[in-house]
Amino acid sequence: MSARFAMTRLSLPGGLVALMVNNFLMWGGFFMVIPLITVHFGFGLGWSALSVGAVLGTRQLTQQGLTVFGGALSDRTGPRPLIALGLLTRALGFAAMGLSTSFPALLASSILAGVGGGLFDAPKNAAVTALSTPENRVRVFSLMSMAGNLGMVIGPLIGAALSNLAFRTVALTSACAYLVSLGILMLAVPPIPGTQKTGSGLGGLLTVVRDRRFVLFTLTLSGYFVLSTQINVAVTLRAVELAGPTATGPLYALQAGLAVLLQYPVVLLAGRHFTGRQILMGGVGLAALGLGSMALAHSFAALLACTALLSLGGMVVFPTQQTITARMAPPQLMGSYFGLGALSLGLGGALGSVLGGVLVDLGKSLAWPALTWLTLLMVGLLTVWGLGRSLPKENMSAEDMSGDNVPAKEG
Repeated sequence: MSARFAMTRLSLPGGLVALMVNNFLMWGGFFMVIPLITVHFGFGLGWSALSVGAVLGTRQLTQQGLTVFGGALSDRTGPRPLIALGLLTRALGFAAMGLSTSFPALLASSILAGVGGGLFDAPKNAAVTALSTPENRVRVFSLMSMAGNLGMVIGPLIGAALSNLAFRTVALTSACAYLVSLGILMLAVPPIPGTQKTGSGLGGLLTVVRDRRFVLFTLTLSGYFVLSTQINVAVTLRAVELAGPTATGPLYALQAGLAVLLQYPVVLLAGRHFTGRQILMGGVGLAALGLGSMALAHSFAALLACTALLSLGGMVVFPTQQTITARMAPPQLMGSYFGLGALSLGLGGALGSVLGGVLVDLGKSLAWPALTWLTLLMVGLLTVWGLGRSLPKENMSAEDMSGDNVPAKEG
């Protein structure tokens, strides 16, 4: 089955289309600001790479740590109220970033932004699962990711253009994107009832924590997010060294643009020939190779080539992770499973943000910049090995990933 034919067979309800538009706005708003935090505070104000990494890592850990509870609460209330509250909180957090002139103020605003993400992250995935079917779910998650990557293309370009005015202008524009997303959510996404009819919904977390296979999978995959978060830290810092502050626009545009163009057909093609376990291991391996190759990149063009390899690996990881999570979770605990699963991004992203800053500073002090990239390569290879140990070989056939022969009920 060709990717083009598969796409013509995919009919989506309006609520899913609205969630995809929201994903575009949310990623666009996010990537307007995040790359410029490194540029504005690291290069403009002279903060250390460790300080910038600590701010980014704190936001990441706050968001993914609270996502556990946001997902569990959505099992009780339904996803939409949590998403709405999260969007409003994120808007306030990013607006506050524009007013920050000190490390404590920036740290506080990043925590507020992280709280917002923790409220809407897992409920958003639970809403996608509720509005999709087992037959089209992997393709829907791929399209959601493509919409987000399109925002990742547009956001940095808008941010770079507005940065000529002031960082405050960029932050306020980003906040407005989240407010528009809130309006679309309330107008176009239908209410989705909670699946937990009694209690607070937090009891579902105990069930997830006892699922040793899923917990091991989540912890192992955090190694990949140590790698992926480097686009905001080590890769951005290196790009600015090679090509100046405006390098962030082309850098993010390339990474996300490749995902917009290739993610859907690549996921379909990979799903026809490999299991989900193999796809996940291969994606992490390619990302590790892309970062490791940056040790040999001494020009901006070479850095972009390595970033393309990083993007190629990453574009198959998200939909595969989300589809595996949906298959592992009982239907009544989707939010709880997606919430705990987000810890892989929280732990890996927080560690990666700090580790990236430490490695960059240490590499400079030792006059050995390759230290950063070789260390990240080892992290990636260890993650591939861990996934091979934590996921059973029979997990998700090629037909499951392509969406052609998925059973009516997920086991």
